Amino acid sequence: MIFALLCIILRITYLQLINYKELIKTSNMYSLRIHKLIPTRGIIMDRNGNQLAVSVPVYDIYADPKIINSKDLFKLDKWDKLSNKLMLPLKTINQKIHNHSNSRFIYLARQVNENTGNYINNLKIHGIFLKKKSRRYYPYGPITAHLIGITDIDGYGIEGVEKSFNDILMGINGKIITRKDKYGKIIEDITCIKNVIPNNLMLSIDKRIQLIAYNQLIKSVQKNKAKSGTVILIDINSGEILAMTNTPSYNPNNYNHSKIETIRNRAITDLFEPGSTVKPMVIITALHNGIITPNSVIKTIPYVINGHQIKDVTKHTKLTITEIIQKSSNIGVSKLALSMPITELLKTYSKFGLGHTTNIGLIGENKGILPQKKTKWSKLERATFSFGYGLMVTPLQLARIYAIIGSYGIYRPLSIIKVNANAPGTRIFPKNIIKTVIHMMESVALPGGAGAIPPIKDYTIAIKTGTVKKIDHNGHYTNKYIAYTAGIAPASNPRIAMIIVINEPNNNCYYGGTVSAPIFGKITEQVLHLMNIQPDKLNLNQIHFTQSIKP
Repeated sequence: MIFALLCIILRITYLQLINYKELIKTSNMYSLRIHKLIPTRGIIMDRNGNQLAVSVPVYDIYADPKIINSKDLFKLDKWDKLSNKLMLPLKTINQKIHNHSNSRFIYLARQVNENTGNYINNLKIHGIFLKKKSRRYYPYGPITAHLIGITDIDGYGIEGVEKSFNDILMGINGKIITRKDKYGKIIEDITCIKNVIPNNLMLSIDKRIQLIAYNQLIKSVQKNKAKSGTVILIDINSGEILAMTNTPSYNPNNYNHSKIETIRNRAITDLFEPGSTVKPMVIITALHNGIITPNSVIKTIPYVINGHQIKDVTKHTKLTITEIIQKSSNIGVSKLALSMPITELLKTYSKFGLGHTTNIGLIGENKGILPQKKTKWSKLERATFSFGYGLMVTPLQLARIYAIIGSYGIYRPLSIIKVNANAPGTRIFPKNIIKTVIHMMESVALPGGAGAIPPIKDYTIAIKTGTVKKIDHNGHYTNKYIAYTAGIAPASNPRIAMIIVINEPNNNCYYGGTVSAPIFGKITEQVLHLMNIQPDKLNLNQIHFTQSIKP
């Protein structure tokens, strides 16, 4: 008897004085609950405050198997109502809970709407709890999907702006620590750390311009039976991206069955050889180095390099520099390239941003390929480099080139976030040279040009078209093409720069001048009127009046 009493005393002493920390730890494990205070994710807006991504309230429904098993509550009619509302067989719910009988937490449903959540809450089923959360909703769906991106079921950004600016949009979680009894009731509030409210994000995008670009792009891709297409539009004075869209797109509000290929933002990830769109840079380099003057004339008779013929689509024995741009002459620009060191072209391409990301902050942007470290160049490689072969660019990089041209040679950083003041930028080429080349580019869209399109009412444009064969995974050229048009408007006082990419047109035509140039004209006309930009094209009466007062 005395021995037994002594054992009990020693046991109590051990538990209270020696092993008390383990007892507290075990007790806390069963009674303490940590509830995260997750702030509502920040709103993503366009430059005018239109909401592009918002958070709507939802509920997660979860069970505490310990409580449910101990009470044997499955016999209640309320469980049938729960089963019907969740559209989940009662047998399945029962099985899930019994399979996790030692757990204190198991999801039954996630992100149910408010009506469903309120209904289940009013059932007051012991062991069934609701956690209020939020789910992202994208009002413009596929129109802005590639740019805005998506979040996962826990609210973390996994694509686009949602991923790239996740820390800004998330804020900082807080938490409440409570103690509960075995029935799940709170018996003590221990700690409360408030969350940090996240910031909203105002993008540079104008949803009206985004909508114009998206709708016209869909029409062009369908008309040309193309695989995909991309449009990027930039405000030249500020460097702000006013539109960035791709097709085919996807529904960000229900993306579970979308393919990765459809979700990626091709405007910043996809690479292609830029083809003839680099020709204005070749002319700029030649003018800057004094190799030519604006009035120079170049012989454009086809010639052979290492067994390969350099030729043009249309035959001309000689062309002016303006005509080289207008007719998109490979012979003309290649002769200019061969008359200067390859380092000069490399330097120019690099100054215009090729081989470098734009640093707009979007994760996944490709920096392209510019072979600056290449030391041995054959004559053929130097020639073809001048009309866009041997390097790779993204649509965004190409758009940046024309934004620089439109700013008369000033390199400004691009921005996907709305800016309050225009960046001064850095001059990379003399203004007079760039203005001369812009004037040459105006001829491309006129009759006789490689990108001749119906005249745009009230405005002049300066463009360059291009067409390249696609490269397969083994580095071989295929019989598939990319057609694109890049340019600026109005030509006399540039305000916007734009790139159109039509991937794999398959309607008996694949040249940029006939595939992508028309959509450039349609978008430009709508956008310039929307932005209330002053027309720069004289009407017939003005022209006649001007001529009549000449001495």
